[in-house]
Order: sequence, then structure tokens, then C-alpha cells
Amino acid sequence: MSKISEIFEGWKNHISPPSYLEQKITQVSAERMEICKACPLSSMNNPDANPFRFDDHCTKCGCPLVTKTKSLSSSCPIEKWVSVITPEEEQTIENNEKG
Repeated sequence: MSKISEIFEGWKNHISPPSYLEQKITQVSAERMEICKACPLSSMNNPDANPFRFDDHCTKCGCPLVTKTKSLSSSCPIEKWVSVITPEEEQTIENNEKG
């Protein structure tokens, strides 16, 4: 999956998650966010983070954590957590979205 697709997925899952994935997204996001909160590359722990951004974000990839953690196909740029869906599951999700 391309990085653009991962970003889109994260925002979509943040704004309007598919009902059949909502519980999984919430659980995975909470687990990932706990890892990010402890990470020195999180803007929450980095005094040198961009002062013009008011969101919690990863200073390595620049993604907002609220959406990055909700993209089931995304991985942490320093491998603290990985994608939780297989290519087959990803295809099923795409097929469900198409109708």
C-alpha cells in the first residue's frame, strides 16, 4: 500500500470508520498511541518539535498520531509497531468499500 493510501486510510478511519472495523481500529489505535507516547520521536516528548504544529505527531515521518495510529496498514517508521492487516484483509476492505 502506498503512503498516500495509508494517510487516507488513517483519516478515513478517524472521521468515519467502517462499522465492522471500528472496535479493531479503536483497540489498535490505543495500543499504538501508548507506544508513541513513550517514544522520544513523538512531539509530546520532543522539545525541538515543530513549534508551529499544535498536534501530537511523529517527528520522524511527520504524521499526526491521531490518524497514523488508526491506519491498520501503516507501520511505525522506526518499527515500534507494524501493520496489523494482511494483504488479503486489505483487499477485502477495498472490495467492501467499492460496494
